[in-house]
Amino acid sequence: MTLRGLEPNAFISAKMVAMYASTGDINSSVNLFNQIENPSSLLFNSIIRAYTRFGYHEKTFRTYFQMHSLGLKGDNFTFPFVLKSCAVLLCIRLGKIIHGQSLRIGVESDFYVGASLIDMYVKCGILSDAQHLFDTLSVRDVAAWNALIAGYMKEGDISAAEDLFGRMPNKNIVSWTAMISGYNQNGFADHALNSFDEMLRENSEVKPNWVTIMSILPACGHSAALERGRKIHNYARSIGLDSNSSVQTALVSMYAKCGSLIDSRLCFDRINPREKNLVTFNTMITAYASHGYVSDAILIFQDMIQTGVQPDSITFTALLSGFSHSGQVDMGLKYFNSMTQIYSVEPKVEHYACVIDLLSRNGKLMEALGFINRMPMEAGPSIWGALLAASRNHRNLEIAELAAQKLFVLEPENSGNYVLLSNMYAEVGMWDEVNNLRAALKCQGVKKSLGCSWIEIHGKSHLFHGGDKSHPQTDEINMFLEAVEEKIKAAGYVPDTRFVLHDVSEEEKESNLVTHSEKLAIAFGLLNTSYGTILRVTKNLRICGDCHSATKFISKVFGREIIVRDLNRFHHFRDGFCSCGDYW
Repeated sequence: MTLRGLEPNAFISAKMVAMYASTGDINSSVNLFNQIENPSSLLFNSIIRAYTRFGYHEKTFRTYFQMHSLGLKGDNFTFPFVLKSCAVLLCIRLGKIIHGQSLRIGVESDFYVGASLIDMYVKCGILSDAQHLFDTLSVRDVAAWNALIAGYMKEGDISAAEDLFGRMPNKNIVSWTAMISGYNQNGFADHALNSFDEMLRENSEVKPNWVTIMSILPACGHSAALERGRKIHNYARSIGLDSNSSVQTALVSMYAKCGSLIDSRLCFDRINPREKNLVTFNTMITAYASHGYVSDAILIFQDMIQTGVQPDSITFTALLSGFSHSGQVDMGLKYFNSMTQIYSVEPKVEHYACVIDLLSRNGKLMEALGFINRMPMEAGPSIWGALLAASRNHRNLEIAELAAQKLFVLEPENSGNYVLLSNMYAEVGMWDEVNNLRAALKCQGVKKSLGCSWIEIHGKSHLFHGGDKSHPQTDEINMFLEAVEEKIKAAGYVPDTRFVLHDVSEEEKESNLVTHSEKLAIAFGLLNTSYGTILRVTKNLRICGDCHSATKFISKVFGREIIVRDLNRFHHFRDGFCSCGDYW
């Protein structure tokens, strides 16, 4: 047309704008649009769609206002894209204006407009309006159901999401993925895994996409379900999804959280170097740091910088936590200072918390206290919690009391703070103070978090609580633990009864130590696996000093590698040593 000197009319221009946009050439779309003197509604719809698809949401708004100023009204092809931009930018005011206009011209009940309105209200946090609109629709597109389910999951109203999902006449992969990711976001990993299984059983026509795989893998990581994660990885490979870089990144995270750092690194290395982005690098850095291999985390960080990817706050949170767990104060402070001086990343509360943890773990409690006083923001629970935990380790009751008093105000519902201070009082025989704290806990209705550990054997997770007698193999486990205790004592293990904080005899204290949940899980693992099998145990709280010492001896006496993931980090026990170097 250009060679022949012809000018396209509005209809042909609309088709050409859409064509250019579909090939990724947004600039040609815009240039062509700007050449048309009398654009039609169809042409406006094409450029609005293009702007929205390419993420130019402010331009979507300006173009829509331009369209409106020319007396051209939007329709069921205009509103969904403008509403999508409203949802992305959380522009509820314009969204409500569009809603009103759709009502006036009678397209509110259109499949796409109705679903887009519901999605906009959900993403803007007005779930009541989304539900009201959903209830008024005579015919509901599957996208409307999906948007509302995702909204309820985001709000934590799982029962409402489940009710909607159960009433859906037709479910697609987006519906199932919304439920799976929603369960994950709300901490119900077992529900997510069950939904994934149900999806595959119920309708063979529904096949997971890469988003579904990305959504289910964190459930395996949360539950430390390594064998389950491997099966999902194999399934993803069988349907050609494991080559997706986002899936590979999710696999890196899953394997690391399940305690298999080797598999984690293999997945990282399989990702095309050109496709490694900030999320990919951060995931691998976090994996190494959480396992105590901070030198490897630094190498990944340096590789990231060399490839031109700039770090963000998550990068430094991972690195600083790694330095904290390895006791590398100078390196930690060096990287903390480099945040602003070299990389223009403004430190947040979590970075200050890592530095406080780094200093106080290393016994520099007064220096940590001074650092808190110089912070540009108010110290929150993470700051005072780090100081309290370190004060326990270094037996500084004075600073512990200061930190605990701050925490009692900031998070009065957290029983861990009361327990930690109570334990310190018990260690020095201050039983009146112990009883006072216990009374305060009871008076405020705060319940102590119970310690538990679990281990996956042959694809099935087995959960244990301290002193647990509910497991079918309880008698066998307890008899075996007695034998384990004798063997490791012969090898030099001495029970550390400081971790049994009751006013009872030493013999009773030793008896209590034997039935800690992580020891029960390890004993179960030794009984039910063959020699050479790596044992992977997860504990919901920090591993106690006695269990840490005992596990080192068990790894040596029984010739097993034992990986324990506690609340703070991973511990790799091998040949009588731990990867943390007894610094955790």
